[in-house]
Amino acid sequence: MAPHDRPDGHLPGHPWPGVQQDAGQPPAHALLHPPLSLYVHLPWCVRKCPYCDFNSHEARGALPFDAYVDALLADLDHDLPLAWGRTVHSVFFGGGTPSLFPADAIDRFLQGASARLRFAPGAEITLETNPGTAEHGRFGDYRAAGVNRISFGIQSFDDDCLRRLGRIHDSAQAEAAVKLAQDAGLDNLNLDLMYALPGQGLAGAENDVARALALQPAHVSHYQLTLEPNTVFAARPPRDIPDDDLAWDMQEHCQALLAEAGYAQYEVSAYARPGRRCAHNLNYWRFGDYLGIGAGAHGKLTLGAEQAILRRWKLRHPTAWLAAAGSPAAIGGDERVEPAQRPFEFMLNALRLVEGFALADFEARCGLPRAAIEAPLAAAETRGWLRRESGYIVPTPLGRRFGNDVIALFLPG
Repeated sequence: MAPHDRPDGHLPGHPWPGVQQDAGQPPAHALLHPPLSLYVHLPWCVRKCPYCDFNSHEARGALPFDAYVDALLADLDHDLPLAWGRTVHSVFFGGGTPSLFPADAIDRFLQGASARLRFAPGAEITLETNPGTAEHGRFGDYRAAGVNRISFGIQSFDDDCLRRLGRIHDSAQAEAAVKLAQDAGLDNLNLDLMYALPGQGLAGAENDVARALALQPAHVSHYQLTLEPNTVFAARPPRDIPDDDLAWDMQEHCQALLAEAGYAQYEVSAYARPGRRCAHNLNYWRFGDYLGIGAGAHGKLTLGAEQAILRRWKLRHPTAWLAAAGSPAAIGGDERVEPAQRPFEFMLNALRLVEGFALADFEARCGLPRAAIEAPLAAAETRGWLRRESGYIVPTPLGRRFGNDVIALFLPG
């Protein structure tokens, strides 16, 4: 697709509609297109975990793999006018449990998607994987299909913790699955770990990190268990969840272990070896754009000619979405992110990053002057939560600890 094939009819080098300006120059504080990603939601899993608030549904009987891929491509066709002429820099298959899908289904989707959208050379393509659904030989097929990054939902290497979390795998299966992926030539691997688990002590949290590091992944996601609304754990909370002080000790001790092993923290819960930060998640945190396709998927797109930001989400239930995919009926909702709301939404993402953000990126991605956030920035600086460094806004260690309070400063009104 040619670069000028855009839904807004705006040609590169031509004035923005309705704006008086010099030829070839966008208006001051115009919304500019950030990088584009593609999120693909595969909603089924073997069993719903009691802490999970994602749009996931227990598989009952044979799954409609072929019909679902057809529906994904129809959904993508319907959303293409929002992204004509743009390049996809990353693809993320999330769930649910995407590794329930056979490699040939993933391959057919990627072939169809790359025929519709321009993929950047070497685009990061991630598949979330449950160690309990990993099969010998399948990783090589995923790699042949184009998947070049695997994210394992391990959560813990303690079998009792895994049982209480409702996971379908044990620690031996977790280690075996990681090694199978490595044997298949996939070396860009993320391991998801949780801490502050029911009954877990500091030594248990440290042991989980140590066992993960022994597998030498490229990336580790390390995040605290939270009781999300509308989950089993929220309705019936475990009685022995570590308190806030112990959870903080776990975080600090595990951060030290990761740092000593060469994993740099670049986001609240993300640690990577040099050159192995997750490009897809970085695009989220930098307030980039993403198409969201599949049951319950969310997307965020910058509409240049309209100088607007659109959020779109799809019907949540797989049956309803499958019946409507490719038509407006599959859309669960559309919402414009109004200028007054943009600073909060930007900060909700950007302030998760250890490096912070460039003020120029705030202007380009929100379409607002930096003066729009001067008052809350000054308040955060006074409290020692943020600092300015050569055009960047950087969270301090204190600011990272009180992240929710920092972000709340940017709420509208």
